[in-house]
Amino acid sequence: MSNIKPLYDRVVIKRMEEEKLSAGGIVIPDSATEKPIKGEVVAVGEGKVLDNGSVRAPKVKAGDKVLFGKYSGTEVKLDGTEYLVVKEDDIFAILG
Repeated sequence: MSNIKPLYDRVVIKRMEEEKLSAGGIVIPDSATEKPIKGEVVAVGEGKVLDNGSVRAPKVKAGDKVLFGKYSGTEVKLDGTEYLVVKEDDIFAILG
């Protein structure tokens, strides 16, 4: 990946591909699958600037597996790979 550093409370995520088989073993085409809501954090900004001017450090870090909203963020393509840039508030959970 190119050297990317998101600003403030933004997080760059690489979506994790979902299983392409149904429970019955039928292959699901890309056109019928929804966008994954799981991904891996690849870069994190320095944190959210609060009203009092202080900066709250991010709770996520590069390498974390996370859940996020289906329609969250902005999709970008860098070096032939698609990424999602979201605000940290759009991340629901860190997967263990």
